[in-house]
Amino acid sequence: MPGLLRGVARTAVVAGTATAVSNRVSRRQQGRWAQQAAPGAAASLVATPPLPPSAPLTDDMNDKIDQLKRLGELKAQGVLTEAEFADQKRRILSD
Repeated sequence: MPGLLRGVARTAVVAGTATAVSNRVSRRQQGRWAQQAAPGAAASLVATPPLPPSAPLTDDMNDKIDQLKRLGELKAQGVLTEAEFADQKRRILSD
């Protein structure tokens, strides 16, 4: 029985040490990745201009969107060719 306890204790020590080392390596890697990502992230935030506030859609715009959706469905079903789709889309958007 003492040999069994000694084996269990040794296994627990080895597993605990391995877990501690693994956690330390993970923390160090995350720290390095955060340092590498931070300058790039800050630069991209500075370079991006703010978006203008969007205007509410008018009824005319909603109608055009609905027409384009139906047109896309017809093209997906194979009823319209690519040329017919492009022509109809151009007609809807030019109105």
